[in-house]
Amino acid sequence: MSDGFATRAIHAGQEADPATGSVIVPIHATSTYAQDGVGGMRAGYEYSRTGNPTRTALEECLAELERGRYGRAFASGMAATDAVLRAVLRPGDHVIIPDDAYGGTFRLIDKVLTGWGVEFSPVRLSDVDAVRAEIRPETKMIWVESPTNPLLNIADIAVLAQVARQAGALLAVDNTFASPYLQQPLELGADVVVHSTTKYLGGHSDVVGGAVVTSDEALHERIAFLQNTAGAVPGPFDAWLTLRGLKTLAVRMERHSANAERVVAALQSHRKVSKVLYPGIAEHPNHDVAVKQMRHFGGMVSFLHADGEQAALEVCSRTRLFTLAESLGGVESLIEHPGRMTHASTAGSLLQVPGELVRLSVGIEDADDLVEDLLAALG
Repeated sequence: MSDGFATRAIHAGQEADPATGSVIVPIHATSTYAQDGVGGMRAGYEYSRTGNPTRTALEECLAELERGRYGRAFASGMAATDAVLRAVLRPGDHVIIPDDAYGGTFRLIDKVLTGWGVEFSPVRLSDVDAVRAEIRPETKMIWVESPTNPLLNIADIAVLAQVARQAGALLAVDNTFASPYLQQPLELGADVVVHSTTKYLGGHSDVVGGAVVTSDEALHERIAFLQNTAGAVPGPFDAWLTLRGLKTLAVRMERHSANAERVVAALQSHRKVSKVLYPGIAEHPNHDVAVKQMRHFGGMVSFLHADGEQAALEVCSRTRLFTLAESLGGVESLIEHPGRMTHASTAGSLLQVPGELVRLSVGIEDADDLVEDLLAALG
């Protein structure tokens, strides 16, 4: 397969159908498969929870895009996250997470895994010394988001991979915000990558899914076992929709990033904005790391409203093109208030987000229209 990202996105795992010549992977809408005698599977398929040809095509493409050997697709990003955590952690183990992690990841660890005897420490991952200080003999994983959700902090993945390796722990990276087009954590030393394919990979806000990619055979076998045993797999139509989205990932990420830069420039000069959070600006504390490990800086932008939480809520209700909604990464622009929406589960914890924070998922509409919409909402 060619080294070109867009070429791999369109062709990896997606050869023309040998029976019909169809250039698009068929939707194999079947729950089971005829066998050639007892135990005689055709092409390795027996039951669609275990394997489905449409899902296989997606998994092969995902692995190619992340430069991994093995890909596994899940029914949601949280199902993928859960599989990785359960594949690695056991009662008594310890995991380090970002101190501004996605609320759903925090909720899973804080409300579910701790009941199983797993301990965790929230740490600012851009502070490598702070990460080292939290490592214990029981530490089995460092969980990274970069950029983080919603504060858009950047972790030095290559450095953290070394720290994890020295501690005998695994480095897992949630690459949802960047996508494999902007950043490839396995190439930087990570052991496993997780995605909510609902977001940029699907790209059209019409499918929910997740993915795990690794080159570690033993880890892959544990994840594959959990995928089949727990059964949180995407249906063939969901896999097909995600494959369709992947074909345009490269061109979409270019437009998301370009539009975000225009939005950031407008926000930086607005008197109602006290701070813009975006790794592409020189003022960002981790800008140099972002430049080193990312192709562009993505379509996610957060900002703090100078007049506080109520003003931030009002901005979220006044936009016309930016739709008030959770999720991100679709072709349409979205706006949300993390403290009341996606990160409400962090209220009262060390991970609570500022009340004046607004998060934008900048879509691929005309940039001039998006800027005009935001400026009107800000007043």
